[in-house]
Amino acid sequence: MESSITGPTTFHFHYTLSKRGLPRFPKPEYPSILFRLTMGEEDSIYTQDGTVDYRGDPAVRTQTGTWRACPYILGNEFCERLAYYGMSSNLVLYFKDHLNQHSATASKNVNNWIGTCYITPLIGAFLADAYLGRYRTIAAFSILYVFGMTLLTLSASVPGLKPTCVSKDDCHATTAQSALCFLALYLIALGTGGIKPCVSSYGADQFDDADETEKKHKSSFFNWFYLSINVGGLIASSVLVWVQENVSWGWGFGIPAIAMAIAVVSFFSGTRLYRNQKPGGSPFTRICQVIVASFRKYKVKVPESKALYETADSESSIVGSRKLDHTDDFRFFDKAAVELESDQMLKGSVDRWKLCTVTQVEELKAIIRLLPVWATGITFAAVYSQISTLFVLQGDRMDPHIGPNFEIPAASLSIFDTLSVIFWVPVYDRIIVPVARKYTGHSNGITQLQRMGIGLFISILAMLSAAILELVRLQDVRRHNYYELKHMPMSIFWQVPQYFLIGCAEVFTFIGQLEFFYEQAPDAMRSLGSALSLTTVALGNYLSSLLVTIVNKASTKGGRLGWIPDNLNYGHVHYFFFLLAILSIKNLIAFFVIAKWYKYKRPIGTLR
Repeated sequence: MESSITGPTTFHFHYTLSKRGLPRFPKPEYPSILFRLTMGEEDSIYTQDGTVDYRGDPAVRTQTGTWRACPYILGNEFCERLAYYGMSSNLVLYFKDHLNQHSATASKNVNNWIGTCYITPLIGAFLADAYLGRYRTIAAFSILYVFGMTLLTLSASVPGLKPTCVSKDDCHATTAQSALCFLALYLIALGTGGIKPCVSSYGADQFDDADETEKKHKSSFFNWFYLSINVGGLIASSVLVWVQENVSWGWGFGIPAIAMAIAVVSFFSGTRLYRNQKPGGSPFTRICQVIVASFRKYKVKVPESKALYETADSESSIVGSRKLDHTDDFRFFDKAAVELESDQMLKGSVDRWKLCTVTQVEELKAIIRLLPVWATGITFAAVYSQISTLFVLQGDRMDPHIGPNFEIPAASLSIFDTLSVIFWVPVYDRIIVPVARKYTGHSNGITQLQRMGIGLFISILAMLSAAILELVRLQDVRRHNYYELKHMPMSIFWQVPQYFLIGCAEVFTFIGQLEFFYEQAPDAMRSLGSALSLTTVALGNYLSSLLVTIVNKASTKGGRLGWIPDNLNYGHVHYFFFLLAILSIKNLIAFFVIAKWYKYKRPIGTLR
């Protein structure tokens, strides 16, 4: 087949079709002529963000990625979250009733395990960004997750491995049986550590940043990703909790194990469609190199940005990363990119512990800029943690009846948080974003920081709603002397507004965080960015526990019952909610200052 290209020089060439149906172009007959396809024809075939397919070849735009690959990733996340919440939602009761632990011990063990689940993503993120890539990390840790879930199921169902029970709630576990249970749980914690930071980033990798249409779809992906989490959580907190309470714990853990196995199958099913970013080497090594090189040259004066060292190639020297434009803040670290004669090694190579590229320096700056934004997420996570602690205790003192015979457990009210998320995600994606886009001209309607700020504001309203409800409830208790009633005659459904507001805040802040940390983390550190956003959940839980400890110690002096006694009818939980509201207001003010100061990263060029 013959074709020609007309330009300053016109020549003819022949091309053949490869096995994949794409043209193979030979080198031009005239070496002096720079051979280029007209109008970037090659660019239109392949992605421009450096992604490759499962064989390691450049990813073909029309055959890989975008929404054609996402169902497998979203299916994986749905099943994994179904497994996680199906196991964790009722875990405290399993510890208490089947491992025969005291309430405080069971609660502490669950908190420690959940905290571990949100810290281990740092391990998975490092391995994904540095060595394995996101696909291999998700695959390996998913298999470990299934193994842990299987072991947990066996520990709750096989005679000799499961605790010996006299009755439903009267069981005794040997040390070996408890150890087996905890071994399984911490294998799961390690498994989820490799999945959590990578799945959202891997889904976003399926959309090319260099293509404006795909870039818009990437923002939409994060919304539907979070929706899949909550649909899985909704089924887990309703159906699976019922199975655990009314059928058996063997089935209660077995169904999540099956769901996780389905998650693995779903993920592997899309292998041929995925776009993969190449791992860029250890991000911590690159960060340390910049710091060491900067301190070595602390006496060197920083010249203009144009005089700073950068590779001459169009692509960055860091695998999987675009070049980053120089910024003027944190000028001290620019010293690492000041080139001296002593920096050159034999054969023109460069010692990165003495001389770093501008892109490498900007990687460190990008991480430093992210940290203040990351810190503001901790207070929000502390507010969010109330749905599984004080909101439950508050609801436990209210009337749980639906009709004369049915009672809804206080913990089940969290279903309204999930329903809120399921409601707000499509509303945000299909209504709010298009309307906002008309007024702002921004491709996503509003910026990620604006989205997060709106969520922080809504979380304040949630705390005020909870505080006012408790204030009204306690007034009724005092007025009618309901102090010793297990359930006072005020419907538990008065809690729905605070759960609904928390769910709305999640859609803005948590999803905004996911997208923001993915977009603003350096290209070769995106899993690490996602892991950072997840650690706010762990630290938020720890902050809430710390506040409760401090408040209890201060409010129980002199023999007083304190703000949070065992019988909340004698307490002042609304003070704690008001405290969180005040902290959230201060946090929002700090966020506004940080958002105004923040500089978005400026990548240069593409990776193809």
